[in-house]
Amino acid sequence: MNKIPFITKEKAQEIAMTYPTPFHLYDERGIRENAKAVKEAFAWNPGFKEYFAVKATPNPYLIQILREYGCGCDCSSMTELMLSKAMGIEGEDIMFSSNDTPAEEYAFAGELGAIINLDDITHIDFVEKILGKLPRTISCRYNPGGVFKMSNGIMDNPGDAKYGFTTEQMFEGYRLLKEKGVEDFGIHAFLASNTVSNEYYPVLARELFELAVRLKKETGAHIKFINLSGGIGIPYQPDQEANDIRVIGEGVRRVYEEVLVPAGMGDVAIYTEMGRFMMGPYGQLVTKAIHEKHTHKEYIGVDACAVNLMRPAMYGAYHHITVLGKEDAPCSYKYDVTGSLCENNDKFAVDRMLPAIEKGDYLVIHDTGAHGYAMGYNYNGKLKSAELLLKEDGSVQLIRRAETPKDYFATLDCLDIYDKLEL
Repeated sequence: MNKIPFITKEKAQEIAMTYPTPFHLYDERGIRENAKAVKEAFAWNPGFKEYFAVKATPNPYLIQILREYGCGCDCSSMTELMLSKAMGIEGEDIMFSSNDTPAEEYAFAGELGAIINLDDITHIDFVEKILGKLPRTISCRYNPGGVFKMSNGIMDNPGDAKYGFTTEQMFEGYRLLKEKGVEDFGIHAFLASNTVSNEYYPVLARELFELAVRLKKETGAHIKFINLSGGIGIPYQPDQEANDIRVIGEGVRRVYEEVLVPAGMGDVAIYTEMGRFMMGPYGQLVTKAIHEKHTHKEYIGVDACAVNLMRPAMYGAYHHITVLGKEDAPCSYKYDVTGSLCENNDKFAVDRMLPAIEKGDYLVIHDTGAHGYAMGYNYNGKLKSAELLLKEDGSVQLIRRAETPKDYFATLDCLDIYDKLEL
C-alpha cells in the first residue's frame, strides 16, 4: 500500500507561485472525517471528550475545526493556555497536563478554570498555596512503573519516565486531596507512545478502571473521569495497518461494562488526549529538490530541513516520501534526502529507494501533521515555514505565514539589528 499526496505536481506548482516551498499543508476533509469518527467511536459514553494535544499542532485554525466536533484542548504550558483563551476556550474545556510546572502557569490555569492534572504528589500543597484553595475537580497522573506490556510484547517503559504518581502515591494523594476539599477526581495515564494496535486503549483502560475501583473503595473518592491520554499512533510506514478508532472505542466499552459498571461506576466519563492520531496523517511537508550531489553516496538536497521537520533527525523516524508527478515511476534510485543545516543528521531519508529525482521536482513528506511544524526551531538562523490549509473545495488558505528575518531579529530589541541591515 502506498501513501497518497493531498495534491498533484500541478497543484504544488500553482500553490508555490503564492507560497514558496517549503510549506506544511493540512487536509481539512481528512481532519473532519477523523474527528467525526472519534466522536462516534466513543458516543456510547455520554461524558466522552477528546482534549486535543495542542503541543502536537498549535494552530488555532486547525483547533477550531476540532472544536466543531466537541474537542477541548490539552495544554502543557503557559502559551498553550494563552492560545486556548484567545480562542475563547476556558473552564473544563481545557485539561492542563504539565510537569515541573512554574507557579505562574498553575495560577493562570486556575484563573481559566481549567482541569488541573497533577504530575507529582508534592504539587498538591504547591497548587493549594498558589490558588488559595484547591479546585473542586482535580486529576492525578498515574505511573505504575515497570514496563507496559500487551499481547505483542513490551510497548514502553513507564518506570523510566519522569511523569506521574506511583501507585502508593495515588492513594495517599487522593486521601490528602479529599481532606483539602476536592470533591471530584480524575485519573490520567500515558503509558506507551505511538502504538499502532487496536489493543492499547482497552488494555490501558482495564488497568485504570481497576485502579479507579480500588481508589473509590479505599479512599471514598468520587471518580468523575478517566483520561486515557494519547498514545494512539499512526502508520508512518506504508505497509503498516492503521488503527481503527471504532474498534478501539468498542474495546474500551467492553472493559467499561466488565469493570466499572458492576462497581456502581457507570457514570464515569472517558476522556482522551490524542494529538498524533487526530492530526498526524492530515499534514504533509511539501519541499523542492534544489541540489544533487554525487560523492560516496547519492544525495538530493531539498529546500526544507530539520527546522521544518525534526523527527527524522532527532529520532531517526521514518516519514514516507512521494515525488510528485512520479507516483507510478519505479523506485530504482537510492538516495539520502537532506536539508541544509550544518548537522550531518539533517536528513529526511537515508538510503531511501525513490524514483529518479531531478532539480525542481516537488517532494511530499507524509504524516507531518503532528509534531512537525510544532517542533521547529531556528538553528543556523533558519526560518519556519508557512502553514496552509487545503480546504474541502480545493482552495488553499494561509493559516500561518512563514517567518521572516525580521521575526528572527525581533527579540534583539537593544540592538535594532534588522533596521540597520541593508537587504
